[in-house]
This record gives sequence, C-alpha cells and structure tokens, in this order.
Amino acid sequence: MPAFNQVTLDSPRLHLRPLCKDDAAAILRMRSKAKVMRYMTTAPWTDIAQATGMVERDQAAMVRGDLLRLALIRKTDKVFLGSCILFHFDEGCRRAEIGYDMDETYWGQGYMNEALVTLLNYGFNELNLNRIDADIHPDNINSARSLERLGFIREGYLRERWIIDDVVSDSAIYGLLRSDWVKRGEAS
Repeated sequence: MPAFNQVTLDSPRLHLRPLCKDDAAAILRMRSKAKVMRYMTTAPWTDIAQATGMVERDQAAMVRGDLLRLALIRKTDKVFLGSCILFHFDEGCRRAEIGYDMDETYWGQGYMNEALVTLLNYGFNELNLNRIDADIHPDNINSARSLERLGFIREGYLRERWIIDDVVSDSAIYGLLRSDWVKRGEAS
C-alpha cells in the first residue's frame, strides 16, 4: 500500500486527517472511559503514554502504508471526536479491515456514519479494495447496526477470540463487498 501519512478526507461536517501528537490528550480522555472501551480489545486506558504511543506507532505505520487511521475533526469547532482506521491490508486479495472509535459525547449524532461512508469510498475508489471486513464484539448492538446500515453483512462468529482483563469474549465478523457498496449508491 502507498504511504498514508498525507491523506486527508472531508465529509459535510468532518475533516478526517492523520493523528498528531496534539490529539493524545483527547484520545486518552476518550479511551479512559469504560463505556467507550466496553467492547474494545483492551481495557480502559490510564496513562497518556498509551495515547502518545498509539499516535507514534500509527504515524510510523502510515508512512510504511501498513494502516490508515484518521482523526475525526468536527469542522465547526475543530474538536476531536474519534478516529477510523483501515488496516490488515491484503493487497493480493484487495482486502482490508475497518475499525473506529468515538467519544461517547458524540454518539448518536451521525458523525461516525458520515466518517465511515467517507473512508469506505476512499477504500473502494482510491485503494481499489474489493472487500472490507469488520470485527466487533457480538454484544455491541450499536456498532452492528451502524455496519448493517452501511451494507455490511454478518458473515461469521468466532468463539473466545479475545481475552481482556481475564474476560473471554467472542467476535462477530462483518463484510462489505465493493459490488454491494456500488449497488447501494453510497459510492462517490
């Protein structure tokens, strides 16, 4: 994959840009909340070093073309809302995985759907991906609904996939094909 460190995208209400060191405090605030991290593959964060470490790792990985994580910045006031990511690229199969997180303050306002439509269009149109997968906790009904609204189909269930703080959990696997995305008319 190409280097992603210069990628910026825009939607009607959001500017999507690579994470920067200035985002670390907002990332920690978001990821320290139990409600936000409830269905994530790590426990709530407790230290700014976790956020700065993520930013630094992601910046390096984006230069290598290993992943594309973009901060969701609200255009009206430049507030950091969360992030979305394409990762686990398989160039031969033209496949990637999508992920996302958002501070609970902004849930239910359509921001993540808007960001994901923008990122999916980039993945299918600019990166020529054929398939994008999502791996979510089966109890995360809101995330499942978000994916299904975008046209993702639940295709699998992996038992006891994650162990976080000694709690074993499963994974629900969703997939979206380029052909289905185009049929939906979301593609731009």
